Amino acid sequence: MQAAVPGQYPAFKSWARGLLVVAWAALVAVGAWLLTSYANAPGPSSGVAAGWAAGGALGRDPVRPTLLMFLHPHCPCSRASVEQLNTLLARATVKPVVKAVFIRPPGAAAGWERQGLWRSAEAIPGVETVADPEGAEARRFGIETSGHALLFAPDGARLFSGGITSARGHSGDNAGLDLVLERLRDSSLPTASTSVFGCLLFAASCDEDHP
Repeated sequence: MQAAVPGQYPAFKSWARGLLVVAWAALVAVGAWLLTSYANAPGPSSGVAAGWAAGGALGRDPVRPTLLMFLHPHCPCSRASVEQLNTLLARATVKPVVKAVFIRPPGAAAGWERQGLWRSAEAIPGVETVADPEGAEARRFGIETSGHALLFAPDGARLFSGGITSARGHSGDNAGLDLVLERLRDSSLPTASTSVFGCLLFAASCDEDHP
């Protein structure tokens, strides 16, 4: 039998530990990259109505601007959108009529949409919470992503379309928030748009849209 070389196994153990540390660091880096990529990946926002979509149950104010925000009641990303809505209304010098529109999927029981996000939106002064059975209003306006906000002038012209967060689940100052505030102050500014960060509005569960 060959005699063990002194120090052979301690050296091997040290090398193995080093390899494990490198592998662990690589996994952490990949995980962080995936989370960052997900947080900064916008949802679909094409095909949005160019102006107020008439014929639905949502009413447009003929005097003040009207702000619509479409939400999936189970979307964790949209908590930040509702927080930003509260910030927007606190800062706005011209207060719009605001409707937080919560989708109710086909087959869901009445009241399914009245979750924590609904109650958070309902608690904001000046916000009307509206149920959208089967997403009829969202489809009318061409909305596909939770957290998508639309601002309309009293005549129905679209002033803004997009999100008011900088990433999924991130509150704080961002371009979308500033663009809405600017157009509330001056409705003669050209229409503006930003990316929307949230779950797919028509997903059966937001779990399927999360890594």
